[in-house]
Amino acid sequence: MRVVVLGCGRVGQAMVRDLAGEAGWRITAVDRAPGSLASLADLPNVETRTEDLGDPAAVRRVVAGHDLAIGAVPGPMGFATLQTVIEAGVDIVDISFFEQDPSPLHGLALERGVTAVMDCGVAPGFSNLALGHSLTVFDELSTFACYVGGLPEVRRWPFEYAAVFSPIDVIAEYTRPARLVEGGRVVVREALSEVELLDLPGIGTVEAFNSDGLRTLLAVEGIPEMKEKTLRYRGHADRLRMLRELGLFSEEEVEIGGAKIRPIDLTAKLLFPMWQLPDGEGDRTVMRIVVEGSLGGRPTRRTWDLLDTWDREANITSMARTTGYTCTAAVRALAAGLYSAPGLVPPEVLGRAPGLYDFVVERLAERGVVFSIGDNTL
Repeated sequence: MRVVVLGCGRVGQAMVRDLAGEAGWRITAVDRAPGSLASLADLPNVETRTEDLGDPAAVRRVVAGHDLAIGAVPGPMGFATLQTVIEAGVDIVDISFFEQDPSPLHGLALERGVTAVMDCGVAPGFSNLALGHSLTVFDELSTFACYVGGLPEVRRWPFEYAAVFSPIDVIAEYTRPARLVEGGRVVVREALSEVELLDLPGIGTVEAFNSDGLRTLLAVEGIPEMKEKTLRYRGHADRLRMLRELGLFSEEEVEIGGAKIRPIDLTAKLLFPMWQLPDGEGDRTVMRIVVEGSLGGRPTRRTWDLLDTWDREANITSMARTTGYTCTAAVRALAAGLYSAPGLVPPEVLGRAPGLYDFVVERLAERGVVFSIGDNTL
């Protein structure tokens, strides 16, 4: 099995390390920054290549001869990279959080005979997988909710946050309108709106606000109430909403001293250093998934709770673990033949495939990413 990993930031590096131990596999790690590849060069069965993945010709060049690709580039590059890999006729499991409508890629994947799994991280990703599996188990579902966030272990004023994946994708969570399902209809809410407090095991009270994470789940029929909310420490949403209302996330140029700049570029320049995890500190991934419906004729609520902590010894962030290991579990599932149909495949479709949900849960548990799952009769 020859696998190429496109993008080796924190999450990409974690996936390369995870797959490097797979007997008989060869892994190619690709990034434009040599520094991102330096720690991977000595791993067994791993080859590193420095390429600009913003260049479609480079993407075609590096995926040639591989059985499967993993897409782990920043969101703004995600759609074009996914399209290029599909055009090259290579199967792919992708975690990039791009804004474009992915549906046009389905016909292309069918035409090229490519299995293209998209949004296969922790959320979207595992959350979709859990919903897809629930649709095969419950008689019917009435509610789906996902609450998820990455939190630093050490809280520092003013934001009490650290970006453990692409920071520009984090800002998108604060600006992109959130699409939810209410009463069986898709509705749009402002990002950072409808803040609610949750008490979660091992973490205490956190706040949850609307974010645009349902994505392909919006097309799932028969569930009248669906939402996804991002989790942060209390007070974070108000601070980010103030920055947004000031126009500091705007992409429209303003003139200052004769120079034209985009406010978002200045904001990113100032925020990103503040959002970096200091050496020796880590993060936690907090997640709660809730589905409600009829199970065996009884009104039932099923809840998944996750509190994952970074791997201090290997210096792998929790967000890299939970996102990356969900993706590599899906890669192994495809390699094992648990799913092979061509087309653009959201994770909720994988969740309906016999045995695939359990396969992913088991692979995650082997790596210490363990969900507490329980049912309550309503």
